[in-house]
Amino acid sequence: MNAPAARARGLIAEDEPLLAQALHAQLAQAWPELEILPHATDGYAALEELEARRPDVAFLDIRMPGLTGLEVARVVLEDWPEGTPAPLLVFVTAYDAHAVEAFELAAADYLLKPVTADRLRACVERLRGRLHAREGIDLAALAQRLSPLLAPAAAAQAPLRYLQAGTPQGVRMLRTDTLYYLRAADKYVIACGDEGEALLRTSLGALEAQLDPARFLRIHRNTIVNLDYVTQAERDARGQVRLHLRGSPETLVVSRLHQERFKAM
Repeated sequence: MNAPAARARGLIAEDEPLLAQALHAQLAQAWPELEILPHATDGYAALEELEARRPDVAFLDIRMPGLTGLEVARVVLEDWPEGTPAPLLVFVTAYDAHAVEAFELAAADYLLKPVTADRLRACVERLRGRLHAREGIDLAALAQRLSPLLAPAAAAQAPLRYLQAGTPQGVRMLRTDTLYYLRAADKYVIACGDEGEALLRTSLGALEAQLDPARFLRIHRNTIVNLDYVTQAERDARGQVRLHLRGSPETLVVSRLHQERFKAM
C-alpha cells in the first residue's frame, strides 16, 4: 500500500536544472509535507531512483537524455514487481494540447510547461486524493493506454527482407522471415532464427521501425518476436505471459504493454 499523504515522497526527473529547481520550489509551496528526493537529470537516473527509493509520485519530463519520460514509464509498466505499488506518474511536457490530451489518458496527471501555481495545486489535490484513497496505478489499464504512444512510426519504405550481420569473414545476410526473435544486448541486437544466432550492430528501436509490423511485434522493451513462429502463449506461476516458439526451446516473456495481444491464444 502507498504511504499516507503526510509521508509521501516525490521524484522530479528533469534535465534542465533551473526548471527542476522551479518545480521543486512550487511543490514545496503547494505540497509542503511532500518529501522531494534528489532530482534525476536523465531517464536512466530516474529509473535508478524509482527502483531504489520507490517514491509515491514521479514527475517525469517527456524529453530527457538517455530515456524519455515515456520510455521510463514503459519500464515501470514492464518491470515493476507484481504486488508492489507503482508510483503515480505525472508527465511534464511542453507539447501542444492534442499531445497533452493523450498523455493525460496515460498518467495520473500532466503538467504543461511553464507550470502555473493554479495548475500545480489542482494536480497536487488530485495526487493527494489518490494517495489518501490508496489508489495506485492500474498497471494493466495504463499499459493499454500508453501502448499507442510508444508505438514506432510507420516505415517510409517497404519492410526489410534481409538483415546484415557482421562476421570475421565479412557480412552475413539473414532473411527476416527465418528469424524467431530479436533481442537487445548491450550495444548489439541478437538475431535468433533457423540459422542460429547472429549479432547486429544496431538498436532494437531502429530495427522495429523497418520490420513488417504485421509479422514482427515488440513484446518487451528488449525483445521483438516473429509472430509466424509463435505456437502458444501461457501464463506461468508468477503471472507472466510466456510465448513458445516453433523451432526454439526458449520461451519469451511478454510485458504488460502487449499481453492483451495474446489473450485469444
